[in-house]
Amino acid sequence: MTTPATPDEHPPAARPLTIVMGCDTFAPDINGAARFAERLAAGLAARGHDVHVMAPNTRYRKAPPATEIIEGVPVTVHRLPSVRWPPHDWLRFVWPWRSKHYAREVLDSVRPDVVHIQSHIVIGRGLAREARKRGIPIVATNHVMAENILDFTTLPPLLDKVFVRAAWADAQRTFRMTRAVTTPTRKAADFLEATIDIHDVIPVSCGIDRRNYTPDLTPRDANRILFVGRLTTEKGIDVVLRALAKLDPALNATFDIVGGGDQRRNLEQLADQLGVGGRVTFHGHASEEDLRALYTRASVFAIASIAELQSIATMEAMASGLPVVAADAVALPHLVHDGENGYLFEPGNVDQLAARLTDVLTASPEERLRMQQASLDGVIVHDIERTLDTFEALYRGEPLPE
Repeated sequence: MTTPATPDEHPPAARPLTIVMGCDTFAPDINGAARFAERLAAGLAARGHDVHVMAPNTRYRKAPPATEIIEGVPVTVHRLPSVRWPPHDWLRFVWPWRSKHYAREVLDSVRPDVVHIQSHIVIGRGLAREARKRGIPIVATNHVMAENILDFTTLPPLLDKVFVRAAWADAQRTFRMTRAVTTPTRKAADFLEATIDIHDVIPVSCGIDRRNYTPDLTPRDANRILFVGRLTTEKGIDVVLRALAKLDPALNATFDIVGGGDQRRNLEQLADQLGVGGRVTFHGHASEEDLRALYTRASVFAIASIAELQSIATMEAMASGLPVVAADAVALPHLVHDGENGYLFEPGNVDQLAARLTDVLTASPEERLRMQQASLDGVIVHDIERTLDTFEALYRGEPLPE
């Protein structure tokens, strides 16, 4: 029988930490939770910590621990056998009844100082339970809202409600095993505390490295609207398409859509039905270099989503010096301050969105520059270094930085 690891309750600050991160979605997946986990793992590894990531493999095969280059930094990744979820175009998952077995193997081999789960659903659920048995401190981050998963349950609405209640009840049991629970914004923390019986959820920004983006503060030669994210129902991309169709034709506005998802075909058909197909470009998944270029040349970033616990894409747009027009929903108002770095609109209100896009696209050079600078100023607080400082303190059980 393997002897369980018995780490210090407060790992010494004098040495680097050994950290196991449990991720139900991770590279090559492209979504906010995966991107956050990648940046966190890479940032911690760059600071000298020994980071191990448990994540689904891209096929049903167990792979030995391997060094993968994540955000330019070597990280040890433990790839677990996974199967694809049929209703989703790429999502893969580990069989739930195997998650604790895989967690035991990794924990007894790595013997970490701390475990950080990025999801309470499968890998994180099993990892938390096995870490608790070994007395390993656990930190959990919640990225989940019901709207993120209901499109893919394939259940009738009544059973959807039962499924969501059961999922949140299980989340509550998991989160009660932890030293700390975090989520990207205060709004998201309030949402989680109101949804389950949990208190003192800590808002910690996902963080971005502002140095990776190239703002262009000069006047634009064309009106280009940009959206970056998954092409799923809750993102409300159809609302942006309908607003595009209502804009003054003299603006000759175009719409760049970056990302993949199950709604792409429907959105392409809608664009044609609205008569704007020739002004909409579906880029699919873009390289980091191409994505930065699209941010830099855009006139405005538009996001109509009703299910954002933070929105890394919106922060990237702000770091690129873009005005943002966003739905007044969940955490987006934490990033977009109406009349400052852009505008908010009532979720689903096509006419309001069209009016706010017009406000940005017809703004004077001075007004546009003011909004651009407000975006650049507003994203400073979300610098990745502040995020890393906060998680290091949580891992060590130390007071949080200011």
